[in-house]
Amino acid sequence: MVNEKLDNDSELMVMICQGNKKAMRILVDKYKKKAYFLALSRVGNSDEAYDISQEAFIRVFKSADRFDTDLKFFPWFFSIVNNLCFNVLQRRESHDSKKVDINDVDFLLIDNSNPETSMIKKEEARRLRKAIMMLDIGDRKIIMLKHFQDLSYDEIAVTLEIPKGTVMSRLYYARKKLAKLLDERV
Repeated sequence: MVNEKLDNDSELMVMICQGNKKAMRILVDKYKKKAYFLALSRVGNSDEAYDISQEAFIRVFKSADRFDTDLKFFPWFFSIVNNLCFNVLQRRESHDSKKVDINDVDFLLIDNSNPETSMIKKEEARRLRKAIMMLDIGDRKIIMLKHFQDLSYDEIAVTLEIPKGTVMSRLYYARKKLAKLLDERV
């Protein structure tokens, strides 16, 4: 029964409201990669993505009592990360700096056992990363949710608050744009 509670996000949030730090650690461990990669897909800089993901968990902890346990955790969490990304991008625009960490390819798992293969994969990863960063934010977001967060169409629909058919359509066109950018040898 206790282990079931530790797998259930709503139960974890209830425990966090009660001050259970272990529950918070479990939630962080469960979602830290998703938070980081989501933020990275939005802001394009690994340091900022790390800061955003940390801040998102701080906000979850501080506002745990406002979480509706009848709803799924990830869409709520996604909106927190998304809002923090938006704030960073707004600040960046107002300061007229375009901080983009294009060479950060650590988000792809690259096998280092064969140096030649590793070099080829790193170059492919660099090209993919650069192409993804050239997409508009909506296309980038839907590509990242599907292919890097591995969310289903239904989960993306809930997360983005759009119909499933719209998810499928947007993903189709985002993939076409990405393929075109990759064909152009970015």
